[in-house]
Amino acid sequence: MKHCEARQGRIFVIRLEDGEIIHESLEKFAFEHGISSAVLIFVGGAQSGTVVVGPSEPQAGLIVPMLLPFSEAHELLGVGTIFLNENGYPVSHIHGALGRNGDAIVGCLRKGVETWKVIEVILIELTDADAIRKVDPDTGFELLDPGKTRSTRRENSNLQS
Repeated sequence: MKHCEARQGRIFVIRLEDGEIIHESLEKFAFEHGISSAVLIFVGGAQSGTVVVGPSEPQAGLIVPMLLPFSEAHELLGVGTIFLNENGYPVSHIHGALGRNGDAIVGCLRKGVETWKVIEVILIELTDADAIRKVDPDTGFELLDPGKTRSTRRENSNLQS
């Protein structure tokens, strides 16, 4: 496990409008507001897009994503993060659950999902974090690298046996 410590920064309440692409809009917002790291929580509606629903061959050397396109209005809830990539641009990683008429789609929204009417987002900025997204040569993914790894054990000389 790798990790770094972060602190809570600003909190933004955002309303995405009809037709906006979720990840594009949130990455642009982060860039314009100088946000390098954040947690995302959102609810609303999605009208079309493509969701990554798994790798086609989980054990294969080359990872080929399974893509599931959808259309028509779906209820949506999601969570995600934003971290800078190696070029200094904010990149999101968002997973969501979409539902319509008792059917559900769950997966990664990185291929583009369009807002239906409104999506309400709470963006919690993380500060003092060393984490960035780095391209992993084995997968081609921009994986989170927490940077400076700190010990998970707290040593306290005042503890007595």
